[in-house]
Amino acid sequence: MLDKFSLNRKLIRHFDFGIVFVAILIVTFGCANIYSATGASLGYYYVKLQLLWLLVGLIVMYVVVIVDYTILSNYAALLYWASVIFLLYNDLTSSAINGASSWISIGNRAIQPSEFAKLGMIIMLAKKLEDMEGDINNLKNFLILTFYALIPAILIVIQPDMGMTMVCFFIVLGIFFVSGLNLKVIMGGLIALVVLIVGIWNSGIMPFYWKKRLTIFLNPESDELGSGLQLIQSQIGIGSGGVTGNGAKLGDRAVSGFVSQFVPEAHTDFIFSMVGEKWGFIGGIALLILFFILLYKIIKIARRSKDIFGNVICVGVFSSFLFSIIQNIGMTIGILPITGITLPFMSYGGSSLLTNFIALGLVLNVGMRKKKINF
Repeated sequence: MLDKFSLNRKLIRHFDFGIVFVAILIVTFGCANIYSATGASLGYYYVKLQLLWLLVGLIVMYVVVIVDYTILSNYAALLYWASVIFLLYNDLTSSAINGASSWISIGNRAIQPSEFAKLGMIIMLAKKLEDMEGDINNLKNFLILTFYALIPAILIVIQPDMGMTMVCFFIVLGIFFVSGLNLKVIMGGLIALVVLIVGIWNSGIMPFYWKKRLTIFLNPESDELGSGLQLIQSQIGIGSGGVTGNGAKLGDRAVSGFVSQFVPEAHTDFIFSMVGEKWGFIGGIALLILFFILLYKIIKIARRSKDIFGNVICVGVFSSFLFSIIQNIGMTIGILPITGITLPFMSYGGSSLLTNFIALGLVLNVGMRKKKINF
C-alpha cells in the first residue's frame, strides 16, 4: 500500500530539488522577518503557525507530485467548478475584513477561497488549451477561454479584492501571450480594459477606498495620517536599513525596530519593509536573487514540458509569482499602488503558503514527467 505514496526512481532523477530548497529558504527567511515584525508583542506565535503551514504545504505538495499531472487534467472541470462554488459561497456568506469579504472563518482561523480559485483557473485554462491543441486565435476558442477566466475574476471583484483581481488578470495575460494570442488582440484587450476602468472609475461603482489606494502612492503626503501613512512609514523603515540593515539578527534588537511598531500589516502585505529595515539593500537583493532562481527554474520546466497542458500550468504559476513579487515589493517602496497582495513564501498566511506549495507541486510534477517513463 505504501507503494502508492512513493515515487519511481526514474521519476526522482527528474525531480528538481533545487526548487524545493529555494522555496524553503525563502520561507525560513520570511519566518525571521515575521518574528521581527510580531515577536515583541506575540513572541513566536505567528512563526509557529507559519512553520506549521510550511509542513502542511510540503506534505500536500508531495501528494500533488505523486499523481501524474496528465491524470489531473481529467479532473480539471471538477477542480475549477469546485473553486468557483467555494468563491460564490464566500461572496454570499462572509463578512468584510479590511473592506473586503475575501475570507471564510473556520473557528479562530480563516481561509481565502480566491487563492484556490486562482489555481483552479490555471488548471482549467491549461485543460481547454490542450483540448484546443493550442489554437487560441480561433474566435470560438478565445471566447471559451475568456469565459472561464471571467467567472472567478468577477466573483473576486464582487468581494471586492483588488489585489487578487490583478493577479488573475496577469495570470491570464501571461497564459494568452505565451500561447501565441495575436498581439493585436492583446493590445485591443488592454485598451478595452483601460476604457472599462475609466468608465467604472467615473461611475461610482468603484469604492472610494479603492480609488484612494490606487492613487495615494503618487502623493502619500497628501494624506499622511490616513491612506498615505502605511506607505510613508514603509519608506522610512526601508530607508533606515541602508546597505546592510540595522538589525539582521533574531533577539530583542530584531523586534524593537521602526517597521514593527509603525507599519501596519508588517508581517503580511508589508513584509518587505521589514526586510529593508533589518537586512538592508543587501538583504533585499539576496531575496530577489532567490526569487529569480525560483522563477528561472519554473520557466525552464515550462519550456521543456512534453505537452500544452503542462506548459500552460507552469506559465500560469510563473505569471502569478512574478506579478505578486513585483507588485508587493513595488507597493512597499512607493512605485506601485497599494494592494492586498502577499509576497510569495515570505508573507505570513496559511492559504497563501499552502497554495504556493501546491502550485510548486504542479510545476515539479510537469518537470518530472517531461519524458515518457518506461517501466
